[in-house]
Order: sequence, then C-alpha cells, then structure tokens
Amino acid sequence: MDPDGPAVCRGRAPWASHGELARRAARFAHGLTSRLGLAAGERVALAMPNSPEYLVALYGTWWAGLAAVPVNAKLHPREVTWIVGDCGARLTVESAGQVADIEDSLEAPLAQASPQTLAWIFYTSGTTGRPKGAMLSHRNLAQMTWGYFADVDAVAGTGRLLHAAPLSHGSGLYNFTHLARGAAQVLPESDGFDAAEVLDLLAWHRDVSFFAAPTMVKRLADAALAGGARAPGLQTIVYGGGPMYAADLDRATQAFGHRLAQIYGQGESPMTITALSKVHHADTGHPRHRERLASVGLPHSVVEVAIRDAEGRDLPAGEVGEVCVRGDVVMSGYWNNPAGTATALRDGWLWTGDLATLDADGFLTLKDRSKDLIVSGGSNIYPREVEEVLLLHPNVAEASVVGRPDPEWGEAVVAFVVARGEVPPPAELDRLCLEHIARFKRPKEYRFVASLPKNNYGKVVKTELRAALAAPGRTRA
Repeated sequence: MDPDGPAVCRGRAPWASHGELARRAARFAHGLTSRLGLAAGERVALAMPNSPEYLVALYGTWWAGLAAVPVNAKLHPREVTWIVGDCGARLTVESAGQVADIEDSLEAPLAQASPQTLAWIFYTSGTTGRPKGAMLSHRNLAQMTWGYFADVDAVAGTGRLLHAAPLSHGSGLYNFTHLARGAAQVLPESDGFDAAEVLDLLAWHRDVSFFAAPTMVKRLADAALAGGARAPGLQTIVYGGGPMYAADLDRATQAFGHRLAQIYGQGESPMTITALSKVHHADTGHPRHRERLASVGLPHSVVEVAIRDAEGRDLPAGEVGEVCVRGDVVMSGYWNNPAGTATALRDGWLWTGDLATLDADGFLTLKDRSKDLIVSGGSNIYPREVEEVLLLHPNVAEASVVGRPDPEWGEAVVAFVVARGEVPPPAELDRLCLEHIARFKRPKEYRFVASLPKNNYGKVVKTELRAALAAPGRTRA
C-alpha cells in the first residue's frame, strides 16, 4: 500500500491519502483514550451520516482497541438511545465536527487485538421489536472481506468504492475490501444517494464498485436511461438487502450491461451467505438463466449452507426449509442477549429465519421470511415494532403490519387496524409513529377492518392479510 496514494475522496476531489487517514485515525484514538479516558474493549457508537470523517472515527475506534457500534443515522432518537444504552457505549459520535473535536495533536500507538476481539456490533431488529446486536470479531470481518475477493469481485489498487448507501450497514462493511487492496473510497458530497450525483461520479472516477439496495439500482438505471448516461467508470454494482424484481434487473442490465452482482447475507453473517456473480448474470445462454437470476446465487467460499426442517434435518434439493449457515464469518452471538443467541446459534449453525430451497446445482432461492421481515428501500422493518407503537393509541384495539410489493421501494408497510370506538384519523397514527420510530418505518397505508383473521390458537394469519391487500379499504387521506 502506497502511504501517499489516495485513500478517501470527497466527490471528485482527493480528501486523504492512506498515510493521512492512518495519522488521523491515530489522533482520534489518542483523543478517545487519553482525553476521554476510554479503555480497551469499550464501545463507541457512530450515529452519524456518511462523511469522510466517519472512516476516521471507525478506524480510530479500532486503533484505540475499542469496539465500533455503527447506528443508522435515520433512526428515531429514542431508537438510537436504546441501542446506545443496550451496548453500554461510552461515547456517541453524531457529526463530522465532533470527530474533529475529538482528534488530538498526538497519535496513539496501534492497539493490539486478537482475531477473536470484538470489532463491530451490528444492530438488527428482532421479532420482539427490540434490536439485537450481532457481535462481529476482527476474524468475522476478515473472512467477509476474503469472501468478497473470492466470490463477488476483484479489486485493483486503482479501484474506487463509492459509498452511496449508509456506512452503518452494508456499504460500510464493504469498506475493508478496498482498504485491503490500497484502493480509495469515495464519499458523495451529498452524503447520501442522489442518482445524478452518482452518475457524475461514475463518469469522473474509474473502476468504481458500490453496494446498493434494489430501489437504488432502479432509480439509478431510470436516471441513466432517461439521460443517456453510460457510466464509463462503473466496474460493479453489488445489490442486496431485498428482492430485486426481474423487470428492474432487466432495466439495470440495459443501462449498465453485465456489471451487476447480487449478495445475500445478514448482520449475523455479514454480507456473506451467497453470491450471484457477474458471470452468472451474463450467462444468458444457460437454459436456466432466468431461474438463476431469481435466486440469490451460490454459497460463499467461506461458509457452508444447509436447508433444514424444524427438527434440524437436512432437506434434499428443491424442498423448502430454513437457511442455516456456519463458518468463521458467523457472529459469536448477540450482545447481552443469551436467549436470542441460543435461538439463532444451534449446533454450530446460524439459523437465519429465512425459508428457501437449494437446487441440484447449489443455487439458493429465497421463498419467504419466516420472521415477517419487511424490506423497504434496503432498510429492514419488523412488523412487531410498528404494531406496538400503533397499539399505544387509545382507539386502536388491534393492529397487524405486513408488507406489500412496491415498484419503487421493494416493499411498503401496510397496517391493518381494528378500531376501539371511533376510527382514529391516519394523521394521528402517523404522528404517533414519528414520535417513537424512524420515519421510514411508518405505514404507507392504513386499512381499518372489523377484525383480524386468526387461527385456532389466536395468532393473526398474515397470509390472509397479504391476500386482502388487493381489495379496497379505508386508507390514509
């Protein structure tokens, strides 16, 4: 790695060399340990928007021997507060200016860490509505990085990793791939996803790769086709985090050619369960090409994948069961949550909660999410957390939340509500949600019903609710 080579760019312009990034990380580490008094192993929460300083804080945290807790900056302050309290973070960093304030004039020595040392706590919502913190070690993150090189894409030293998605999640996890190769990372000046800005950067930089949710890919393809942009600097778009509709994938291929790859993973096995490579996307002559495009690809080289029934028996090709994964990339457990850990990690395997099939060639096709996860715009939304907020309204007797297909967002949140007395105005329910949860989790539609469909055990039958989405109902004004 050339210490004078570019490590971080802000838009088109170089922002820091690898040597400068290391020095700033060391000064940030000195501020954490000497001025703020943080000790090895303690947690630092990063609840800030994308910026070059985010990388300084991330690497400075590890330089000091601490654990990073990246938090989605779009979350409601109450949700951020809960995560910070749960992990016991000694410090929460919320802005680029705060990073500069913490940086010291002196540089801390690089702390020693073992492969098993906790590096990243990845908070992912649970079915109870409380987030769960997947504990990822330095070994987990290294295995994820090797898996990218082996199964997703090559990275040259001249390459660029564009962060158009939040650094707190998939995009941030992928930063290691380019740092390890001495390549540079690009932070858009908007600190987020703007299709026009991304297309401009794909014309300015070369050998650019980036992670994007399907909704981002769709918007980018639409903008490229509408404006005639060719994205000459694009190397690879890695998409994941939700279902990609066939029509949207076809349109993205029309816009960018065969420069797309898909990955399937979870925070518990970060970015690393299966991959559908660019080669598979381009193999249009294969008799099962369309079928393979509907899959999430082959197991990563660094994991084993099995499909099992409820009793833990392996199922033959073609049968639906739960996706189970094991390997050195899998988390050690959930932070401060032994019950959740015991449910997810059994007999050395991670039980993902996702239902799927493996075909005879090893391609994995997801069928359903057994935990009723809703993925909207690449963000995970668990119905229970929305339902619990709606039930705070005095005129809501029951509520059940499901996702419906949405051509722009992948899925949209729909709430079926049984009123208690007078039907509550949707505006009041919106206001209640905004007081307690992130804006992107708020229902896009309310359907007021006399009762919810239930089975003999009193459990709401959500398959019937999804079937009812095609019927008219009373919605928001």
